[in-house]
Amino acid sequence: MPLPFTTTRGNPFTDRTWSRECADWRDAAGWPKEHGRFHALRRFFATTLITNHADPQEVQRMLRHKTPRITLETDVRWWPKRERRRGLVGTVLQAAASRAAQA
Repeated sequence: MPLPFTTTRGNPFTDRTWSRECADWRDAAGWPKEHGRFHALRRFFATTLITNHADPQEVQRMLRHKTPRITLETDVRWWPKRERRRGLVGTVLQAAASRAAQA
């Protein structure tokens, strides 16, 4: 199957190629440089996946980060707060203390 996007020489687009093309499109559209960089599109893509409950490892693969840690450290602020477990250790310790008191 042929690639949907290639350079004029038929080579696959790389991140650098996308950045260059994106800059050309941005300039043609008159978008401000500070808001229209290729990396801003990556961040939009990542946050859209995350806020729609995509699996962290899937996000990592789609962004081609070397490890899930990079994805989590970069984008943790976008994970929905209700999915962030708070007080987990305290809850476990309270349950253990209750069991010990009943024994």
